[in-house]
Amino acid sequence: MQRREFIGLIGGAAAWPLAARAQQTANLPLVAVIVAFAEQLANARSANIREGLKRAGFIEGKDYIMTLRFADGDYSRWPDIIKDLADLKPRVYVAVGSGPKPIHRQVPNAPVVFTGIAIDPVEYGWVESYARPGGMTTGNVQNAIGGLESLMGKQFQLFKELVPNLTRLGFIGLTDTAVQFPVERAAVQKTAEQLGFAVSMYEVPTTADVESVIASGQRDDVSAFFMSVDPRLVARIPQIVASLAKTGKPAFGPTPVWTRGGLLMSYYTDSDEQARRAGGQVAKILRGAKPGDLPIEQADKFTLVLNLKTAKQLGITVPPALLGQADEVIE
Repeated sequence: MQRREFIGLIGGAAAWPLAARAQQTANLPLVAVIVAFAEQLANARSANIREGLKRAGFIEGKDYIMTLRFADGDYSRWPDIIKDLADLKPRVYVAVGSGPKPIHRQVPNAPVVFTGIAIDPVEYGWVESYARPGGMTTGNVQNAIGGLESLMGKQFQLFKELVPNLTRLGFIGLTDTAVQFPVERAAVQKTAEQLGFAVSMYEVPTTADVESVIASGQRDDVSAFFMSVDPRLVARIPQIVASLAKTGKPAFGPTPVWTRGGLLMSYYTDSDEQARRAGGQVAKILRGAKPGDLPIEQADKFTLVLNLKTAKQLGITVPPALLGQADEVIE
């Protein structure tokens, strides 16, 4: 046998298992994950979803395959992302940080699991009810019964323990979100009235405008700042935190990523666990369940994160009782 023929046989033999594996993978159901956030958080959330699938007995590469797309906080990119994914014919879509409507506008009959949402999906017509969503949608929400107002009530109560002299809060958010910001704004205003402090609303069209409204808040003599949960702001955490630090005012964000980035406090649902639960819902659909028969799951685990380094810089003494409640302390 000629050496060239022998090498060809070796190469062909080695290629057989690869070709077989590729064929096997091609026959597996595809889970398409679309994340509203930047790449780092998108990778973390997709890993959580995989873990949820694994808990349910599904192994990537053996029982399913996954593809990830992230929008870097730019919702205008979703139509192109969905069009690209639709050609791959996913078995299930997972929307992280967005509802199902952008997907269903382009792929009406696709099963969608949403997660990372802090608004009422019934009120906004995504589902018929929590117990029986109906249609092709299910998922989980980042708040317990009582909605965003209930969650904010707890956030603000904890913050007032840190900043008892809070008289006026500066709330910063983006105005071009059809659902999220109006819901937040109403919840902030109502909660502030209940707890006895005023609110100054700072609405900006783009993330690049946030630093300018921080300066406005300083001129308006707000006692503290609170950031919107809008995922587009996350990409600018270093710049925003630096601008807030210059004011010498305490500030808190809704999610742990803000506290880890330098703000004083956050209290929010465990977003990692919510994504794992979304993976469990995907597993049920892959086993044949109809999305509309799977109840919308509500958060039952919340995380208090305190940044003691920031507290020290602001001259704030954290009450021992509050420190004892913290799930994570940054020193």
